[in-house]
Amino acid sequence: MFPYLFLGSLALFCPACSSNDNADAPSPGKLYQKGEYIYRIHNETLFNIPAAQTQSQELYPWEEKHIGEHSKITKEFFRCKGGNLNPMRTTQEKGELVRCFDCGGAEKHSLPLRDNKEFIYPILLELVNYIQTKTQKKVVITSGHRCPEHNVYVDPSPSNRYSKHMLGAEVSFYVQGMEHRPEEIVKYIQEYYKITPKYQGRKECLEFARYEKEDVNVSIPPWYNKEIFIKLYKPKEGRNFDNRHPYPYLSIQVRFDYDLQEKVVYSWDKANHNYHRH
Repeated sequence: MFPYLFLGSLALFCPACSSNDNADAPSPGKLYQKGEYIYRIHNETLFNIPAAQTQSQELYPWEEKHIGEHSKITKEFFRCKGGNLNPMRTTQEKGELVRCFDCGGAEKHSLPLRDNKEFIYPILLELVNYIQTKTQKKVVITSGHRCPEHNVYVDPSPSNRYSKHMLGAEVSFYVQGMEHRPEEIVKYIQEYYKITPKYQGRKECLEFARYEKEDVNVSIPPWYNKEIFIKLYKPKEGRNFDNRHPYPYLSIQVRFDYDLQEKVVYSWDKANHNYHRH
């Protein structure tokens, strides 16, 4: 008797177990639904969605343009080649052992700055691209910008402490396929000044002289005009951490800035404070 009374009482509290006497009544879910009428304006029409247009992905700096088979050289090629994985080096300074550690490279600092933008002297870019155009061979930049830490790591000698590499005003390079013919590359550099319109009438740039003093670390007298200074390093000259290859190589330094109308000279502040640290 008692079990039947208990089941009957459960039916009173369970809607699903109740009878279907009110089958036409709205379900509990519908009682809580709300809505609004949608009103249309007279002559209203749907607008047409334009078809999707594909866009080409922007190229990375090193992919921007090509000169023949080789990429156009941009300031990206001049970034510091330092790295934390490079081993510690030691050198003697005033009779004491000095330990040199490399910088973190391009991941740790920017190129030199001008107007708060990364900057390499344009004449260096113009010359290496002209060489690449004329020779149709790849220009290999072995050393562009060097931060002070990497500059000491590369070459701790006193003569290197005032390197224009730290200002973005010097580049070291050789040309693939012409590694042992650097004198020909010098002729292309001289040719560039003769055919470039902005240098026409500037005798100080069109004529190159030879530097005959012995205060340079090369055996071949360098070439120079008002704007640049060219040094040619033989296979056993100018060897440093950035130039560990066996080839002769050229170095171009900027002597005069025609944009600012001033000489390009080393300063401690430009070398040490003129770039962003990441």
